[in-house]
This record gives sequence, C-alpha cells and structure tokens, in this order.
Amino acid sequence: MSPIQYQLTKKTASLIQVANAHFQRSFPMPQIDIDMRGKAAGKAFLQLNIIKLNKVLLAENQQAFFDEVLPHELAHLITHQVFGRVRPHGKEWQYVMSKVFAIKPERTHSMDVTSVQGKTFEYQCGCRTYPLTIRRHNKVIRGDSHYSCRNCGTELSFTGKQLS
Repeated sequence: MSPIQYQLTKKTASLIQVANAHFQRSFPMPQIDIDMRGKAAGKAFLQLNIIKLNKVLLAENQQAFFDEVLPHELAHLITHQVFGRVRPHGKEWQYVMSKVFAIKPERTHSMDVTSVQGKTFEYQCGCRTYPLTIRRHNKVIRGDSHYSCRNCGTELSFTGKQLS
C-alpha cells in the first residue's frame, strides 16, 4: 500500500467512525481505487462500495482530496446505505455532509483541471461560443447528439476550431 493510499484509508476509517456514531450502526470500509481519469475528482460506486479517485488531481491537490473529495464520495456511499436510492446531491446527501461530517456540501470541486483536460472544440450559437469536449464533439460529428444554447436556444454548430 502506497503512503497516499494508507493516508486515504486512515481518513476514510475516521470518517466512518463518525458516521457509525451518528447513525448508531456499523458501515463497511469501502475499497478506494486511485485510477480515475478525466476532470472529475472522484466517483462513488454505490452498490459496489467503491470510491474511485482521480490520480492526477489527487497528486496536484492532496489537501483538497482529504478535506473535500473523499468525504464527498464517502457521503454518497453512506447516504445510499442509510436512505437507499435518492437524488445524488439531494437533501439526504447534504445532511450527511453537513450534519454528520460537518463539511459544507458542495456538488463540484473548484480545482484547476488544466493538466487533465482533453482536447476541446469551439462551437457557437446565436449569442456566444462554447468549448465542447472531444467526447461531445465526436457525438456531434457522428450525429448521435445535438447541443443547444441555454441562453438563446439555438443549436450549437462547430466553428472548425480546435481550442486545445
């Protein structure tokens, strides 16, 4: 076990103790994998009791992972085990974050994702331009998806420019 894996396991165990005391029950220790890619910091796999963390973002933002990301993902697992199927960032998850873990419930992280961001392509509507990820761009090219501006409602069209 790597030193960072050990620290994450130790932090998780401490958070689980807090949840155990709060709910007067025993929660199982989740598996923690550090193998995610992309811009997401982490993901909880509810039925499998697994937390996956983004390797690159973890290396660049260790403290944020201990203070925010790990509790965020663990709160999803705890919420699922206590309340069953509920909205991902709904009142039950917010309750676990704020009342059990005493952490402000934030839906998304604010880390710099420059190092993990893939290619982006410029699209435009009637009022502005948007950067679309390579995944969304490829869906448009294949004809699988169409995207519209939330402001003016016009369908987005590719300008021909690759941004990064």
